[in-house]
Amino acid sequence: MSSPTEGDLLRGFRAAGCLVLLLTTFWLCLVPFLFVNLLTEALRNLHLSAPAAVLIIFGLLIGSLINIPVARLPTDREVTVPVFEPLAGRQLFPRYTRLKMETIVAVNVGGCVIPVLLATHMLRMIVADASTALGVTLIGVLLNSTLCYRLARIIPQHGIALPFFVAPLTAITATYIGLPGPEFDEMRAPVAFVIGITGPLIGADLLHWKDFHKISVGRVSIGGAGTWDGIVLSGLIAAFCT
Repeated sequence: MSSPTEGDLLRGFRAAGCLVLLLTTFWLCLVPFLFVNLLTEALRNLHLSAPAAVLIIFGLLIGSLINIPVARLPTDREVTVPVFEPLAGRQLFPRYTRLKMETIVAVNVGGCVIPVLLATHMLRMIVADASTALGVTLIGVLLNSTLCYRLARIIPQHGIALPFFVAPLTAITATYIGLPGPEFDEMRAPVAFVIGITGPLIGADLLHWKDFHKISVGRVSIGGAGTWDGIVLSGLIAAFCT
């Protein structure tokens, strides 16, 4: 039996590389459909109709591109800018001055506004249903916000980092412990969603408002860093897993 030549090995590596590229491309094309399917299922668990779930998904995706400025915060960082002083109609050499940068705080429509409106709708259902579910929600919100506040870290030039699993895991755990019986089957998803949303929003973002200037970037988007800053994803994962 003849041993494989260098050409045979090269062709084998090329074939393997093409196969890996094909599988990777197929997977990348499949991931968005799986993500939308999981998102739709999570929204259906929140007792939303199929048209409403699709509308919210489009709102989340399109709204993730929209940031609404709400405040300006001075930072400790300074920049040097040229100032031209015209003399007799001519501009001579510029004079340089140092100005303090500002951080624009904005809220992301897809990552903050829509999830908060949806959580408000869920909260109305919780209040109308039972006092037990409301109590579990309030305790869960307090617990999740505290954990997110303690574990969130300010990263200069980037934003606020929070372990992704903290908010949804806390929401799911609090919901199952507080609402164990079958009589609460219909309320677990809304309760978990509200707890999952408020943890990153209140604990990681709003309670660190005073620290935004330490990030030293031009804009801080609440609900806009990364995909949706963990706010909407934490709530939806919590709703899907209950």
